[in-house]
Amino acid sequence: MNILFFLLPKSQIAYVLDDFTLRQTVEKLHYHHYTAIPVLDREGKYLRTVSEGDILSYLTEHDGMDFKKAEDVSISDVQSSREILAIHSMARMEDLYHLALGQNFVPVTDDKGVFIGIVTRQSILKYYFSSQKN
Repeated sequence: MNILFFLLPKSQIAYVLDDFTLRQTVEKLHYHHYTAIPVLDREGKYLRTVSEGDILSYLTEHDGMDFKKAEDVSISDVQSSREILAIHSMARMEDLYHLALGQNFVPVTDDKGVFIGIVTRQSILKYYFSSQKN
């Protein structure tokens, strides 16, 4: 089976660019009810994932940070505590399963490293359990 079967395309998910502000990122996380969001560069390449926990850590390390000051902080200044690895679109299912065990979602890239979407752990589990019923 091809991992693209599980792909939630880039057009259907939220992401931020590496030059977004901390405030823009917080607003996007809040609006979409995400706990983590992919960070891309202007060419669309996947760089990393930033989480609510990463943002909370940044805020606790920078006393006096408020929503107004967050407009002047680049999301690039916020360190990611966990490395959320991406997978190539033609990778083996076994590799996808392995990554999904430790990540809620797996970013997917094409041959040029361009982000094309994500595979959620939930979609893999739903498929697995529906196939077990048959």
